[in-house]
Amino acid sequence: MRAGFPDFRLGNVLATSFTGTLSERHGNAVERIPTPHRLVDWLAVSGLAVDSCTTAQLDRARELRESIHAAATAAAIQDPLPASAVQVINECSAQGRAAAILTPEGRRRWQLSSASCVEDALGVIAADAISIIAGERDGKLALCASPTCRAAFFDTSQSRTRKWCDMNTCGNRQKKARFHANQRKNPRSAG
Repeated sequence: MRAGFPDFRLGNVLATSFTGTLSERHGNAVERIPTPHRLVDWLAVSGLAVDSCTTAQLDRARELRESIHAAATAAAIQDPLPASAVQVINECSAQGRAAAILTPEGRRRWQLSSASCVEDALGVIAADAISIIAGERDGKLALCASPTCRAAFFDTSQSRTRKWCDMNTCGNRQKKARFHANQRKNPRSAG
């Protein structure tokens, strides 16, 4: 990984992890793929290694990211999907050339075309987004309870009542804030 960039926030769902490359959307936004090389890094850690990325491909990736976020947010609150977001997701899905491969461990892995390119990787991400937004997978789209984050995430917990996109960031931040507020109210209970 290249030094000097914010850490990636990787989850178990490719599409919503991709939307997490821009975090704190309603606060001080953190861009986690500010350069083409950083997108190459994210794709590699996500199992979609590509050889290179241009500025135009990074722009397209960000357009897909924002389209997935808009569509997932709409789906989470049961609003109609934005037509422009659906169009971008569908275009990226149709452009990609990737195959699902079964590993010896019984898992699915994506294999990009021999000339691995960003469009193939974006096609995989778009296809993943389609499967969760269309309700084809076991889980529920939800929005992070953090007022500065509001990231769309795919809740696969047994109860489907998860509140935070990531417990290690948003969840802990909220727990710490509650703890400190309680400490200010009851200073003697800190014993």
